[in-house]
Amino acid sequence: MNQVVNRTVEKDEAGLRLDRWFRRHFPQLTHGRLQKLLRTGQVRVDGKRVEANLRLKAGQSIRVPPLGDAPLPKAGPRPVPEREAERLREAVLHKDDDVIVIDKPAGLAVQGGTGTPHHLDAMLDALTFEKSERPRLVHRLDRDTSGVLVLGRSAGAAAKLAEAFRNKTTRKVYWAIVVGRPEIRQGRIDAALAKRLGRHGERVMRAEEDDEDARRAVTLYTTLDAAGDRAAWLALWPVTGRTHQLRAHCALIGNPILGDGKYGGDAAFLAGLSRCLHLHAQSISIPHPRGGTLSVSAKLPEDLRATWKFFGFDQRYKGDPFADARP
Repeated sequence: MNQVVNRTVEKDEAGLRLDRWFRRHFPQLTHGRLQKLLRTGQVRVDGKRVEANLRLKAGQSIRVPPLGDAPLPKAGPRPVPEREAERLREAVLHKDDDVIVIDKPAGLAVQGGTGTPHHLDAMLDALTFEKSERPRLVHRLDRDTSGVLVLGRSAGAAAKLAEAFRNKTTRKVYWAIVVGRPEIRQGRIDAALAKRLGRHGERVMRAEEDDEDARRAVTLYTTLDAAGDRAAWLALWPVTGRTHQLRAHCALIGNPILGDGKYGGDAAFLAGLSRCLHLHAQSISIPHPRGGTLSVSAKLPEDLRATWKFFGFDQRYKGDPFADARP
């Protein structure tokens, strides 16, 4: 296809994610190339810049740029080496007929893209267990963030779980160590974010609400402990789920997450401490596809535990940091 075309979303495609719409209509288009087309604004919905996870509505117009002779993707995922498969199975925190929750390690990308051949999505065959279907991703974590990640074990379960994320009936709580201590112990960060390309690649930045690329982003936070003014342990609740939201919001209030050079620069590092990103998806509460609420938590990984211990922070904390909070 060598010209721009506009396609209309059909009724039976309502609710479909944009990236899955492209996978259905243009299977030759790789995920990495689609992401580039979205970043550069060549793909638009109703004339607006959008992200791959946009849920489509019937009647919307999708701008499809010239795709040329894009190469066909390689057929099927490669087999998962047994050692990696076993390590992934050991990371399972919860498993039932509909849902699997794993403790994703830092450094593992959730989905592939240009230059990312090794990612969780390509390894999900290792988590089929007694079922014939491979589990499905319903949300993502940054590559360098560890912690709870939810998978649906069937198309129906995945759809209900994804709906819970869309309707914001899911509560995810992250733990982070930030540099410095927030002036206000408990607070709400309400700052729209937009993706920008710069010398050091893509990052999200604060944007005005009327910016066509801006997406509202809201984070609740509370300080669980502090080491004087040097560092603080925060619980973070991302009410919205924007790319790099917690990292950008912490930097905006002057307290970058420890180890986050992308958003905090040199100020995000403390001498003598690990340079890894100190951000961990500690717990999640989500409506279960069959009713009730599923709540799962993940312990801190070893490298982060060392930093918590260094500052004397008690990682056995069991309370609800947002018991009285309202999103």
